[in-house]
Amino acid sequence: MTIEVSSAGDITVVRINRSDARNAVNPEMADALFSAFTAFDRDPGQKVAVLTGIPGAFCAGFDLKRAAGGLDETWFAEHDLDGDFDGRDDRPRKGPMGPTRLALSKPVIAAISGPAVAGGMELALWCDLRVMEESAYMGVYCRRWGVPLIDGGTVRLPRIVGHGRAMDLILTGRKVDAAEALAIGLANRVCADGTAVEAALDLAREIAKFPQACMRADRSSAIAQWSLDPADALVREWQSAETFRSEGSSGAARFASGKGRAGDFGEI
Repeated sequence: MTIEVSSAGDITVVRINRSDARNAVNPEMADALFSAFTAFDRDPGQKVAVLTGIPGAFCAGFDLKRAAGGLDETWFAEHDLDGDFDGRDDRPRKGPMGPTRLALSKPVIAAISGPAVAGGMELALWCDLRVMEESAYMGVYCRRWGVPLIDGGTVRLPRIVGHGRAMDLILTGRKVDAAEALAIGLANRVCADGTAVEAALDLAREIAKFPQACMRADRSSAIAQWSLDPADALVREWQSAETFRSEGSSGAARFASGKGRAGDFGEI
């Protein structure tokens, strides 16, 4: 199986396992990734997902051997979702890399070892956070072959690193190592080689221990504000006050009882 799904408690781990092709994704794998992440989002027992590859390779992008025959629209058409899933009913719902057009309600962390290039970089950009090993790297390597970014790269990259830096990476297709990725905000954490998955799981556990409704409301508001003017974004943010009734008042009571003083995130 080239897409492996497992769980570590309330954390879902999705692994791309196609070593003979540096984890390049073909249409069947894209479909499996799409299904894995929709299942994760629908599962009330799962809080955070980690997307990774085999040691030494996150993902080399879309399978160009399959793409050589031309774009087949049927690769991306069929799914069982409607607008109720994430408030959208756009077409296509699948991207060539699978889940890259989905707006999940829960966070996903990329654990990157080796290359995350071309469509593999777009998969990493789709994730909320990126943990890179010291020898890992990204890059718009598809620039060499006349293959455009159609899995969110031209949308998400400028929003993550800024327009000027995004233009540098998009136009040149150059390699971006982990140190530079961290410096420009493309990576959120850098860790030793061989430790990306465990570092991502540690981060996932940290996120999973918080009150989830509040965290997801803030995450959703931060994502939605990109398409709103400031006044409308503030109106939408105020809707998150509803979560105070379900979580915030009890959290305030725990603080009043002595928990979490002086910024302690341990015993909360």
